[in-house]
Amino acid sequence: MPYLLASRMVKFSAIAVFVLAVVVSCIPAFAAQTSAAPAAKTSFAPLEQWKAAVIAGNASALKTMYSSNPPARVETVSGESNPDADIAFWTGLKARRIKLDVAKSESPQAGVQQVLFEAEAHTGTAPADHVSYVIEGQLWQQQLDGWKLVATKRSELAKLQQPMSTNNIIYSLGLDAHEELKQALAKAAREHKNVLVVFGADWCYDCHVLDIAFHRADLAGVLQRNYEVVHVDVGQGDRNQDIMQQYGVPMKKGIPALAVLDSKGKLLYSQQGGEFEKARSLAPSDLMAFLEKWKPEK
Repeated sequence: MPYLLASRMVKFSAIAVFVLAVVVSCIPAFAAQTSAAPAAKTSFAPLEQWKAAVIAGNASALKTMYSSNPPARVETVSGESNPDADIAFWTGLKARRIKLDVAKSESPQAGVQQVLFEAEAHTGTAPADHVSYVIEGQLWQQQLDGWKLVATKRSELAKLQQPMSTNNIIYSLGLDAHEELKQALAKAAREHKNVLVVFGADWCYDCHVLDIAFHRADLAGVLQRNYEVVHVDVGQGDRNQDIMQQYGVPMKKGIPALAVLDSKGKLLYSQQGGEFEKARSLAPSDLMAFLEKWKPEK
């Protein structure tokens, strides 16, 4: 991710703190007539019904879940959409199984439920199972004929799991990157490994995408057997620039950015064209191919 585009990614990450004030203003006074707000919970029956309809590919059932008064507002990271397009998106996944990781499920006022989740959609059959990820925020209102969706906002479809927050500290640990590299090279020499240098920053959304991917069971195994990993904090382009220059990684091409060294410190690979800058668009197979290509010969 280009560091100058940090503000754009803050807006994207805002899907993880779904902006309630805008959509609540569309809710009529009926919400105030209900007796009490339901307690915050991770299990919300209308969401489970929505999930079942998506898996069944039941467009008619999904249609009934969107509010007509007020008209449901549908947004994607690309802009305004509409319920029909939203239904087509979800049924078009043809998911045989969906796992919802609910990050938030709460009632900000009576008759209103706000949920935020990541959907892990499985298509195909084993061993050719394909997994896609979508983050979605939904606002439900209890109307006379049941709970209805009055607003939704979703991320792009991705093949790698997406973070719902960039709060995890990966890079800004206050460590000396030069010393870390020295120690990693020494350990790599003892264990016959290469060194994977990952340039990034905690504000960078795609840096978190890549880090989550590297913790997948399939990728983590290859990493642990073949690489010592060093995370180098580049800040806003004002930290550890000497290391980026040393390994020929241009900051202007964005982060995350990778370099691979052998156990003697020889540069084997240097990211020149921002190949990992938009990590969210990559697939697990892309990362696996990279790790297999640059692992040491044994």
